This record gives sequence, structure tokens and C-alpha cells, in this order.
Amino acid sequence: VQLQASGGGLVQAGGSLKLSCAAAGFPFEDYAISWFRQAPGKEREGISCISISDGSTNYAESTKGRFTISSDNAKNTVYLQMSSLKPEDSAIYYCASTNNPLAGSRIRMYDYWGQGTLVTVSS
Repeated sequence: VQLQASGGGLVQAGGSLKLSCAAAGFPFEDYAISWFRQAPGKEREGISCISISDGSTNYAESTKGRFTISSDNAKNTVYLQMSSLKPEDSAIYYCASTNNPLAGSRIRMYDYWGQGTLVTVSS
């Protein structure tokens, strides 16, 4: 089982980045994939989730209207398009998978985690 997160980098405030999460080794369409982030000294927070089977999505209030989660089922990949980035969006971004429809942002309900990709937004 593998989740590979990529696409992080350094961007100026107001800019955009697109993160990718490539999955392998589990039945992709039976799972939901979420993006979490963790800034230094802060707890890991869930920011967006997509159900692969029906495409339903949800977002944390802090990212609504700026971030868009999507999936390419043919490539077993989930994307997070981030726009209008702010310095407070700087964090390590992780993708994680769960087959529990009630997982939400409950970290313990996620089975597999990617290694994280660093996003730095300069002011």
C-alpha cells in the first residue's frame, strides 16, 4: 500500500499550487481520500476530503472557495488545487485514505498516509 504526495513548493501569497496524491495497493474506489496539513507547533488538521465512489467532497472552512479537491480514478490519483494562498497555509500537507464513511477529519480513522509535501507561502 502506498500513498505518494507531491507538488509542494514555495509560492508567493496569492499564488497557486496543485498537490497530487498517487495511490497504489488498495481498492481506490472503495475509499475516501483526505488532505491534512500540519504547521510547525500546530495539530494536524483535515482540510478536504473526497469520496472516490461518488465524488462527494467537503472542505474545512479555512479553505472553502480557495481549494478544490478532485480525483482521476483512471490514475488512482487525488489532486488538491490550492489558489489564493496565504502565509497561514504554509504547512506539510499529507494525504490519507480511509474506507470508513464516518471518518471525517478523525485522524485515527485513516488507514494509510502519504509522506507529506511541504508548502511554503511567502508574504
